[in-house]
Amino acid sequence: MKITRIDTCGLRGATPEGGWSNELRPDDVVHTLVAVHTDTGHVGIGSAFTSEGLIRAALDLLAPQIVGQSALEVERLTETLHQSAFWMGRGGTLTHATSAIDIALWDLAGQALGQPVGRLLGGRYRERVRPYASVLMDEAPVMSENLTDLVEQGFSAFKIGWWKFGRVDFSTDERTVAAARAAVGDRLLAVDAGGSEAFFPGTLSWAKRTADMLADYEVAWFEEALDPDDIDGFVALRAHSRVPISGGEVLTRRQSFAPYLDAGAFDIVQPDTTKGGGLSESRRIGWAAQDRGIRLVPHGWNTAVGLAADLHLASALSGTDLVEYKTGAAYIDELVVGGWELDTDGLLTVPDRPGLGTALCPEALNRYGTNPTFAAAA
Repeated sequence: MKITRIDTCGLRGATPEGGWSNELRPDDVVHTLVAVHTDTGHVGIGSAFTSEGLIRAALDLLAPQIVGQSALEVERLTETLHQSAFWMGRGGTLTHATSAIDIALWDLAGQALGQPVGRLLGGRYRERVRPYASVLMDEAPVMSENLTDLVEQGFSAFKIGWWKFGRVDFSTDERTVAAARAAVGDRLLAVDAGGSEAFFPGTLSWAKRTADMLADYEVAWFEEALDPDDIDGFVALRAHSRVPISGGEVLTRRQSFAPYLDAGAFDIVQPDTTKGGGLSESRRIGWAAQDRGIRLVPHGWNTAVGLAADLHLASALSGTDLVEYKTGAAYIDELVVGGWELDTDGLLTVPDRPGLGTALCPEALNRYGTNPTFAAAA
């Protein structure tokens, strides 16, 4: 099974708001699907949380490194891509593109071997995973109604984030958390400050005071409380906080995570498999975290393909029992045949068919894809 070409398909028309300083519009392309084609007719699908233009530019450099080689040597190929990026931008767009390629290669390996990806990643510790509904903060009536609806849909874990949190005043922060807690009851509730937003104003003193407040509301974790580069700040915050501290969603490559793990910056590390290097890197980060008593909960503001990858990752890491689920997102809910369905316990079943175990929905690709036939077998 040799690689013959790599194609892309950006998604537009239903891009959800992201909480960013320059807010996303529906036609902005920030998620890109990648199809790795082979001479056997098998096609692997991956996803990158990056614009299609950047992914295409990255593939000009990356594709020649692996076209013509066996698609079954997943980690050798993706490590080759990482090594080849030293002079051309490792850790940025090249790593984002490598993430999608890596996911697609695992999909191909599973198809070829007749096994779900989670089993190839080392074995499945679980067949079901709890998704936490990921919601942008808003004024209390709007956010509360959204959370109440999600409770009724069967979600049993939630995360609220970004908006005005840490950007206006302390009373706004507490009022927002109080409203969310009232809406979800005693279910899991996490809070994301969105410290990776441009010029995030949160300081260490603010983060410490906020962590004290979040502990009073029994928040499950405090995410991205500081600038993503502030290792020392995270270490100090973790030492102070009664609430677990999490972060890492914008970091890429396992080598970038190592200083945070070694310093004890996080209780929970949150690599994004569609940005950080794919399943291969997320698995290695998970192993390193586990050796240090740190949990991995993947960041997943992505697509149905990224969600499928995260479910397989969660199945293969003993301590990872949660995945992020961006609610109300067409690229999650409509992109794969059959969509996703919570069971009576509020859990998602890890796909058990070969590869990622999902099939792209042609109607959704026609509706949202810049290249709807990108994954068609030759």
